[in-house]
Amino acid sequence: MKALHVICALLLITGACLSGRALYMHAKAELAGILVGRAWEHSVQSGKPQAPWPWADTHPVARIRIPRLGYDEIVLEGASPRTLAFGPAHLLNGTALGEPGNLVLAGHRTSWFKPLENIAQGDTIQIQWFDAHRGGLQERTYTVNRISVVQPQDTALLAPTLDDELTLITCYPFGRGPRSPQRYIVRASPLGTGQNLETEEMRTQRNKRSRGITDSVDGAD
Repeated sequence: MKALHVICALLLITGACLSGRALYMHAKAELAGILVGRAWEHSVQSGKPQAPWPWADTHPVARIRIPRLGYDEIVLEGASPRTLAFGPAHLLNGTALGEPGNLVLAGHRTSWFKPLENIAQGDTIQIQWFDAHRGGLQERTYTVNRISVVQPQDTALLAPTLDDELTLITCYPFGRGPRSPQRYIVRASPLGTGQNLETEEMRTQRNKRSRGITDSVDGAD
């Protein structure tokens, strides 16, 4: 009887620990999402990359929206396992944001890119990013024209392209199953040219920074 009580106590403690860990991970993810969002807003206003927390080895570089799905997430730089824990991420071996070629974004099938299981050909995808060279927030709209399930070694859709393309990749099948042996790829092509979304507040901040630089130069003469 005493052994049974000990076993029951151990099971209760184990269950409490697991529940506590689940709550901790959920709270951590929620806080990370808030910090990533704030870092993105700061980057848009200042025109400079902003890490979401001091020790982060990534920063927000874009915002991705899929209107029909109600999808809206911040994209981080560098699709490493650590970065993908906090959001969809830009693959560095693809083209840079705002540059011609194949822009590749990755995300987990269980979280950030799980909504892609409901995407359809003809859906629009909006990408926003801050372009330091052109100045201001830029936006480009893409139309989904291909949805493929491929083997991991099939990287044809991830290769560089001469035409502008957007490629989203995640593991397949979706869900929390233990195995995801294939890759789910969404390919989209741009609708027209990019659009400058610089706001009046952003222009004011940029002009202030420009005046500050001019004043510094004048003071050095």
